[in-house]
Amino acid sequence: MASSIGSVSFLALLLLLFFLVSEASVHDYSKERFVQRGNAYVIHGGSEGLYGSLSEPNSSSSSSASNGDSFIRFEKITFTRTKETAESKETGSSFVQAIIFEVEDRESIGGSAYGGQRAICCTPDLAKMESCKEGAIIYRPSAKNPDWPQVFGVSFEGMDLVASIPSKTIPITKTGMYNLYFMHCNPKLEGLVVEGKTIWKNPTGYLPGRMAPLMNFYGFMSLAFVIIGLFWFSQYARFWREVLPLQNCVTAVIALGMLEMTLWYFDYAEFNETGVRPTGITIWAVTFGTIKRTVSRIIILVVSMGFGVVRPTLGGLTSKVLLLGTTFFIASEVLELVENVGTISDLSGKARLFLVLPVALLDAFFILWIFVSLSKTLEKLQARRMMAKLDIYRKFTNALGVAVVVSVGWIGYELYFKSTDVYNERWQNAWIIPAFWQVLSFSLLCIICALWAPSQNPMRFAYLDDGSEDIDKAESLGFISPGPVFSKDTKSSSPSNANASHGINANLIGDMEEDKRE
Repeated sequence: MASSIGSVSFLALLLLLFFLVSEASVHDYSKERFVQRGNAYVIHGGSEGLYGSLSEPNSSSSSSASNGDSFIRFEKITFTRTKETAESKETGSSFVQAIIFEVEDRESIGGSAYGGQRAICCTPDLAKMESCKEGAIIYRPSAKNPDWPQVFGVSFEGMDLVASIPSKTIPITKTGMYNLYFMHCNPKLEGLVVEGKTIWKNPTGYLPGRMAPLMNFYGFMSLAFVIIGLFWFSQYARFWREVLPLQNCVTAVIALGMLEMTLWYFDYAEFNETGVRPTGITIWAVTFGTIKRTVSRIIILVVSMGFGVVRPTLGGLTSKVLLLGTTFFIASEVLELVENVGTISDLSGKARLFLVLPVALLDAFFILWIFVSLSKTLEKLQARRMMAKLDIYRKFTNALGVAVVVSVGWIGYELYFKSTDVYNERWQNAWIIPAFWQVLSFSLLCIICALWAPSQNPMRFAYLDDGSEDIDKAESLGFISPGPVFSKDTKSSSPSNANASHGINANLIGDMEEDKRE
């Protein structure tokens, strides 16, 4: 029964840790303590996707990060036990092991005692049945590569308080998701800690395998933002006298996008070169990205409300929009900083849910408010027969609708992907998930740029308070009643003009009253 419980607990630990893979190629251990899992005591040393070496492994390993070698290197790994443990006469086995295995070989770890019940440590009974060494980790050679898993260890000598694993490099010749654990089987070694570091390297650098494609992706996205920026800024320079406030906001979003993509590229490039994520660049990239997403959502919301098109101001809604935007920025910034700065594996599932949930709810509220506002704006445009503006808003609504449908579908796929990939065996495709959201937001930005590009006729989507909306003569007859023809010397304050002016003023007053009610 104890073996069964130990097996279940250990596998549960594996499941948890596979979900929380650390995004760092230099894993530092600073007095990490062993945690009991079944009949074993373990420390998770790291899990990363590694590609096989492009050339023959070189144990000396050149200083270049992209020399084609792939390896896991142990540097200054030391285990320290307490003085009381060293002086105890009933210490038992003082053997501490490190085990590295590829995820496909996970079933080769542990042994069976009774009816298939698995145990990680070799007990006296298992030592007789499976010819394992009592007090050591049970494992069997991989069916595909008899040299794996890699298992080695060190024992405490006499009264020594410290035992060290000699520095060594484990070449990686086969692409896969590799896992490292430090383990011992002696409950008497209470208080045992580990210090040192391991370095995990891919053929092209120190970026973890599932993150490596993102460096090239952010490079391409930087180029894409440059291209759309050239188009937008050329139009901006040509018609700078006719630029509207909304177009200034779009310019800011494009500039923020350029900065964000460039910073992410340099962040990944530095990470790839050194194996340690540059905290300063990461924080700036996260912050610029959060500002861009917040500003983008606010722009879409105020455009949906008809600001600058059917209403001159937001009235009492301005403070509410700013409050929603500020709240979203804070929640999103905290989430992104926690996810991208520091050790990712320290973030538990509940803590992540606590941070993700507010952002998801605020996003949902943005979407709901946007579509409700769009519905009202379309009704106003149709009622006033502003056909040019109505056509633009219909295209904008369709684009947003498609984006929302695609987003919901992708969220479903993302949940399916993660729920069916418990052990991260599809790590080589994991980069597509964050990349998709960048591509979707960029596509929506391109549509906005196409619809609201600066032009020589900005009045086609600008708010006018003098009755000169973009309506042709036939449409104008529907709003202005025909009046008698007056002589040339008739004053402009004729009855027909007075009626038209009265109608326009009534419309404006009605809009202002509606703004107050909202």
